[in-house]
Amino acid sequence: MVRTYTGSCHCGACRFEVQMNLDHVRSCNCSVCQRRGALIHRVPQSALNLLTPLENLSVYEWGTRTAKDYFCPQCGILPFRVPSAPTESERAEGKRRFEGWAINVRCLEDVDLTKIPVVVIDGAGLT
Repeated sequence: MVRTYTGSCHCGACRFEVQMNLDHVRSCNCSVCQRRGALIHRVPQSALNLLTPLENLSVYEWGTRTAKDYFCPQCGILPFRVPSAPTESERAEGKRRFEGWAINVRCLEDVDLTKIPVVVIDGAGLT
C-alpha cells in the first residue's frame, strides 16, 4: 500500500516527504554502504517531495561519479541518494539506469524496521 512518509536527517535541517509502498529495504555490501549502514528503498523521482532545497545539502560522488549521495552538512546524515549507473557488465545483461531516488529508510518517521524484509545487494561484487 502506498503511503506518505515524513523523513529528516538527525538534526532536522534536511526534511522531506516520500510516497511509497515500503514492502522491502535493500542492504548493500559495497564499501560505502557497508560503512554507512543505510537501508534503502528506491522510488521514482516524482515520489520524493523535498522540503529542504538540494542546494542546502552536501553531495558526495566517487568512482564513476554517476551516483550522488546527498547528506546534511550539519549532522552528516544521508537521507537519500541518486543511485549509480549500471556497470558495463550489468548493461551487457540488459540492466537500465534507475531514474529515481534511493531513500534511506532509517531517516523515516514511524517505521518499524523489524517488520520489513531485507534484500541483500552484492554491490561489492559489481565491477
